Amino acid sequence: MANGLPSGQGQDSPATDVSGWVLFIRLMRIGLGIKRWLLIAGLGIGVCAIGLAFVAKNLLSLNTPDLLPWHLEGVIVFAAGIGLILLAIYGLYNSLGPLLLRYKSINELARTIYTRRSLERGPLIVAIGGGTGLSVLLGGLKAYTDNITAIVTVADDGGSSGRLRRELGVMPPGDFRNCLVALSYDEGLVAELFQYRFDQGDGLEGHSFGNLFIAAMTGVTGSFEQALLESSKVLAVHGRIIPATWSHIDLTARLSDGTQIYGESNIAGSGGSIDEVHIEPPDIQANPEAIAAIAEADLILVGPGSLYTSIMPNLLVPGVMEALQASSAQTIYLCNVATEEGETGGFTMADHVRALQRHTFPTIADSVIANGNLSEPGAQFNSRAVPPSGGELPNVRVITADLIDPKHPLRHDAERLARVVIDVYHGKQLIENESAAVAR
Repeated sequence: MANGLPSGQGQDSPATDVSGWVLFIRLMRIGLGIKRWLLIAGLGIGVCAIGLAFVAKNLLSLNTPDLLPWHLEGVIVFAAGIGLILLAIYGLYNSLGPLLLRYKSINELARTIYTRRSLERGPLIVAIGGGTGLSVLLGGLKAYTDNITAIVTVADDGGSSGRLRRELGVMPPGDFRNCLVALSYDEGLVAELFQYRFDQGDGLEGHSFGNLFIAAMTGVTGSFEQALLESSKVLAVHGRIIPATWSHIDLTARLSDGTQIYGESNIAGSGGSIDEVHIEPPDIQANPEAIAAIAEADLILVGPGSLYTSIMPNLLVPGVMEALQASSAQTIYLCNVATEEGETGGFTMADHVRALQRHTFPTIADSVIANGNLSEPGAQFNSRAVPPSGGELPNVRVITADLIDPKHPLRHDAERLARVVIDVYHGKQLIENESAAVAR
C-alpha cells in the first residue's frame, strides 16, 4: 500500500478503455459514499410514484377511505419523494462534485474517491518531534491515513525561525512549515514556494517564504493557531500540526562535565557530551489539543528527529509525559539513522532509547524501529550510521529494516519508514530482523 491504495487495487491508466458495466461496478465499491445516495434517490422516486397513485385514486373517485383531504394526500407524499430525490442529489454532489472538474476519467475519479475514503478511515496517529525527521515521517504516513496529528517543538531559537521569534514574538515557524508541506496534497508550485529561501536582500536573506507567510498570517489573524489553520487550507493539508505548548520555551542542556548550555541552537555546537536537558520555564501548560490527541490516538510515534533538541522539548512539557503514560495506544520510537555530532555522537540504538527512558519513563516505547542498513554516510558527512545494538532493552520490541534514503544517507526514506510503521501497527510479521531485545 505504499501508493496509498489498498493492496490489490488496480492502477488503470486514465486512458484505459473499459465497459460501462466495469465503470459502474467500480463506482459501486464499498466506501465511496455513492450507493447510499443512489438508494435514497430510488426511494424518492418510489415515494413520488405512491404520491401520484394517491392523486390518481382520488381523481377516479375510488371508494376507499381518505386519510387526509383528497387534494392533500397525494401532494404530501409526492413532495416527500421530491425531498428525498433532492437530498440524494445534494449527497451525490458532495461526494462527486468537487472532483468532477478535476478528472476526465471515471477510472481515475473512482480510484481517487476510494482512496480518499480509505484515508479518512485510517488509524489515528500522533507523531511527536520536530526538525527534518518529523516532516520526512509525515510525508510517508499521509499515504495511509488522513488522521495524523503532528505535535511539534517550539524550542527552536536559531536561523530564520529564531529571528522571527525574537523580532516578532511569534512561535518559531520553521518546523511547522516543514510539516505543513509534508502533509500537503498540493505538491506543486505552492509547496515549492513555501520552501523557497531568500539568499540575498537586506533583512530577507536566510528567511524562507513559508516562515514569513506564517508570521504574516499570525499578524493578520491575531493568533498563531489560526495562522496554522489558514496555512493548512492554502496547502490542502490533510491532518493537523499543533505545538506541544502555546508558551515560549527555551532549552537548556547540562553536559557531563557540569557545563550548562543555554538555547537549542547552541547545544549541538557545544562539543561536549550531553547528560541532561530541561526546558525553561518548567511550569508551562501543555496544549490541550496535544493532550487530547494523545488520549484518542491509536498509534503514537516518537521521532525521528534530533533526540535532545527536537524530541525531548515536547516530552518535557508538563502533562505530555503523563498523557503518554495514561495512553493505551501502541507507542513506537523511531530511532535516527545517523548520529549527530555534539548531540548523539557515538550513540547506538540502545543509547538513544535509554536516554529517552531516563528523561521520561521506562515504558515510553513498546517498540523501536531502527535502521538495519549500516553503510556509512561517507567522509563528507560528519556523522556515522547508528548501529541497531548497544545492549539489552527489556520489554521493548526491536524491528530493523533498511530505512535509508538512497539520495540522502543521513535521512530516512519516507515511504520505507511509513510502510514499516504501518506493518508494525497492524502486527504483521516482518521479514527483517525482529526480537524482543537486542544484545550485541
